[in-house]
Amino acid sequence: MTERRADAGRPGPASDSMPADPMPADPTPADPRCPDEAVGSAGASGVDDRVAQLSTELESCQQRHLRTLADFDNYRRRTARELGAARGAERDRVVLAWLPVLDHLELALAHAGADPGALVDGLHGVRRLALDAVAACGVRRLDEETGMYDPARHEVGAVVNGSSSDRPAPAGAVVEVLRPGYEADGRVLRPASVAVSTGGSPAAGPRPGAP
Repeated sequence: MTERRADAGRPGPASDSMPADPMPADPTPADPRCPDEAVGSAGASGVDDRVAQLSTELESCQQRHLRTLADFDNYRRRTARELGAARGAERDRVVLAWLPVLDHLELALAHAGADPGALVDGLHGVRRLALDAVAACGVRRLDEETGMYDPARHEVGAVVNGSSSDRPAPAGAVVEVLRPGYEADGRVLRPASVAVSTGGSPAAGPRPGAP
């Protein structure tokens, strides 16, 4: 009986004598929303930020577009004014170059009745002034054309037998300028009308009007 009482007085295993420890409390408060709601809210916030950024960029692009349109409109108006001024200045230069021609032509006509010879002299003076006016405009007269026929500078006004002259000309050679041509800046404004040698046979050379 004594041994049983001693055994009964010893404490038993801890698992039998003490209760289990409770689970530690989570220091962060629990999110009252479910996980799907939290993710959806974060995604919506990102979309709103992106939309705001794109709206700002769109407004900036629109402003740049409007400024570009305004700049181009100003450039177009300025260019139109400059072109108009340039055309007016060129017109005035040409007219001023030809006014002496008109003046001398009127003087020649005014004195034609009193002295017919003065008319001829006046016409020669008008011709000189007209040539000076053409030269002042940067145009060169093609009235001394020689050498071979060049379709870029000549047009055939006549075809002649080259063997009939004292100095026979080869076929295709220019023997006479029938009507002068004119060129400016190396570009032919009007080709010279020339007589071209056939070299002995009238059918051998280019015909009038040939390119």
